[in-house]
Amino acid sequence: MKRYTITSWCQMRIREMVDTPTFCIDATAGTGRDTEFLCSLLTEEGRVLAMDVQKQALLQTAKRLEQSGHRHQAELVLDGHQHMDRYCEEESADLIMFNLGYLPGGDHTLATRADTTQIALEKSLKILKKGGVISLMIYSGGDTGFDEKEAVLAWLKELNPKQYTVLVESFYNKPNHPPLPVFIWKN
Repeated sequence: MKRYTITSWCQMRIREMVDTPTFCIDATAGTGRDTEFLCSLLTEEGRVLAMDVQKQALLQTAKRLEQSGHRHQAELVLDGHQHMDRYCEEESADLIMFNLGYLPGGDHTLATRADTTQIALEKSLKILKKGGVISLMIYSGGDTGFDEKEAVLAWLKELNPKQYTVLVESFYNKPNHPPLPVFIWKN
């Protein structure tokens, strides 16, 4: 049996849920793994908007995309995910991915926060097409993320079930606050 990380698990689930998207958003580009994954799902004409607040993250993403041959499919934006509506229109995205926490190997004080993440999620609901999916990887271990995790889970619980379906999964037997994979479908 294959051993899954949260990233590989979310990617597997997304492959099952989303048919050839034309526009995706990586709301937290980080090292570019999710951006590269999203580009691999697209048709040649499709595109990905990848955002991050750290220039270092976007440089790593650009390098990864150059090496994989996907650089032409991604627009890299140095900005916070709470501003994603500046770069795309309502009901335009098939898939939006969030990988919450901090840049692996980076400064832990530069992490996603509950207030900006909640704004970004609210905007994501408007940007997402009907039938589209939002994927969240919620990290809360170590020195960051507990407030964000609790705020996001409380916000998710309040979403109208007639408009959205929310699935929260768990790596249930892992120690030390394992990350949570979460999926939101726009009905």
